Amino acid sequence: MRRALLLFILASLAADANAQTKAPLPPLPPPQSVPKPAADTGGPYSPQSILPGGVVVPLYAPGSPYLHADKVHSPEVYKMSGAVPGRISSIVSIHNPSIEIHTVEQGINTGTAIIVIAGGGHRTLNVGGEAADFVPFFANYGISTVILRNRLRADGYVAEVDAVHDAQQAVRMVRAYAKEFRIDPKRIGVMGFSAGAELAAPSALLYEEWDKANSDPADPFAGVSSRPDFAGIIYPGPTPFARGRTAPAIPKDVPPAFLVCGGAGDQVHAVWALDYYQAMLHAGVPNVEIHLYGNGRHPGDALPDGSRMSGGLTDRNGIPFGTWQYRFIDWARDLGFLQKPGVETKAAKDVAAYVANPPRPFGERRGTPSPR
Repeated sequence: MRRALLLFILASLAADANAQTKAPLPPLPPPQSVPKPAADTGGPYSPQSILPGGVVVPLYAPGSPYLHADKVHSPEVYKMSGAVPGRISSIVSIHNPSIEIHTVEQGINTGTAIIVIAGGGHRTLNVGGEAADFVPFFANYGISTVILRNRLRADGYVAEVDAVHDAQQAVRMVRAYAKEFRIDPKRIGVMGFSAGAELAAPSALLYEEWDKANSDPADPFAGVSSRPDFAGIIYPGPTPFARGRTAPAIPKDVPPAFLVCGGAGDQVHAVWALDYYQAMLHAGVPNVEIHLYGNGRHPGDALPDGSRMSGGLTDRNGIPFGTWQYRFIDWARDLGFLQKPGVETKAAKDVAAYVANPPRPFGERRGTPSPR
């Protein structure tokens, strides 16, 4: 008995000694293919792909009057995630705006493309959660994703002018290159988040003005429409219909829209979403859908548990607001954007019917001549 106990003690001591002399784990290698901005060459900055495989195209030709010649050479500045190696959380110093196209496999391609416009309060561009994350999500449904890098108020630009122009130019450019990217030119939409929705909303309204202002035959995109075929307006900043603004005329062929926001927990953005929705509703515009969730705050807002509300595609701790993207897919499928390319969508048919026979404005009595 004593001998067995002694052997046990000796074995334990030997094990402890071995543990103390055990070699440490080998160091992990650094992350691979971490994206980084291009260098300042003195010429127009060359935007780099945020995700592997992206085709990056500047929106404007060198020397364009829409660019600031004294700034266009400046490199972008990336803020990288502190938790996920290689993930770009946000970008600032965008002086040569661009689009980054990610197409889908031919066998599942619907021909639909969505230009995603990240938020960030016009101070930064949150390309992680509100742009890059959508590439694999949309690809699963046969939708190509185009990431817009637009100019920011924080970098000295007028968001309501310069950034809106960037979104409008993005639509023209994607449509012009539709064949090269296997995109149906009649299935190009915009989707903006927060400050990005402040660009998506006017893009869905003011396309006739932009096209007219850029009709010079010397412009290779002249004659290519900047009208999006649909618009996603996600927890938006103020739209052109916000109180205190002069509401624009609603075009006869205004595209359908899908709107999302938290409700009382994000009251100010919910009101802005309602402003747009009510303007469309009063005009009888077809296929405009809104989801105001009872529980949900704006991305970045403080929560009672000390954390902050997330945005984009995140689950949001299991609340229904975290599933809005599936409601969008339902809406897009219902309107025909998930069919095979080349087939006329329900959305296009309904727009044509609305143009041909618009309803009377809301509240107008029967027998009153329609202004249309």
